[in-house]
Amino acid sequence: MTARPAKALICLASMVFAWTFLAVLAARPLEAQAKNPFSGNAKMAKLGEYEFRANCAFCHGLGARGGGRGPDLTRTPKKHGDSDQEIFTTISNGVPGTAMPPNGATQQGVGMTEEEIWQVITYIRSVEHKPVEMTGDSVRGRQLFFGSAACSTCHMFKGQGGRLGPDLTSAGTARSLDYLTDSIRNPSRRLAQGLGEAMKEFTVEYETVNVVTADGTKLQGTLLNEDSFTIQFLDTREQLHSFDKAALKSWEKTRASLMPVYDEKALPEKDLQDILTFLVKRLRAPGGAQ
Repeated sequence: MTARPAKALICLASMVFAWTFLAVLAARPLEAQAKNPFSGNAKMAKLGEYEFRANCAFCHGLGARGGGRGPDLTRTPKKHGDSDQEIFTTISNGVPGTAMPPNGATQQGVGMTEEEIWQVITYIRSVEHKPVEMTGDSVRGRQLFFGSAACSTCHMFKGQGGRLGPDLTSAGTARSLDYLTDSIRNPSRRLAQGLGEAMKEFTVEYETVNVVTADGTKLQGTLLNEDSFTIQFLDTREQLHSFDKAALKSWEKTRASLMPVYDEKALPEKDLQDILTFLVKRLRAPGGAQ
């Protein structure tokens, strides 16, 4: 009589161990094989395009050319690794501290199988293009960025500059040149499309806010946060403000960017190309880190 309960207990313990082992195994980061098994396979690239549209395009845009939160994947080299194995690891395990979640079959993201991830990588390889040869003067571009063009008044680069606009440290490698050019020449157009800063864990759209306080003080800045009762923003002097909406004389949000329009009169084409070259080559900021 005592043998049966003991046998059942052993069986139950074995089952618990097995389930625990499988759970631990499933939770481990997926390690990629070194070579893409579908490399150069047009059929698999097409399947990968379907997977990409369903699972990746929301952040990385149609055609993998970059979107509101994710970088342009048609460009090389890529920030978090350019080999097939490295891209697989990035997709499967995510990038901690960024908007890129783990997307393997057992992870919190969209949940793709190994085969589906390899199909997506095959698609990405099919739309990649060679790096554009930059023709500008990157050293002069750095001087313009931190000098007469006044980009650093609002934008950070490698820890130096302003906080009113997006950090541009990775912009040159995460965004297409057309995207960057349009953002400089027509800054409100990108804002109006609801595009946020690439690779931030939470999207920041840099909407403009205009406030008139109870004593008539007028303030303008970049919206940081808003709920039903309060509003928080950074003004043009980078001073942080938090107000109860009910205590304000008036306030409004607008999708007209605080950034001025840099047309060819304000920023000649030669200056624009120098700044773009600086952003792409990511030279050391004056007195800053490499």
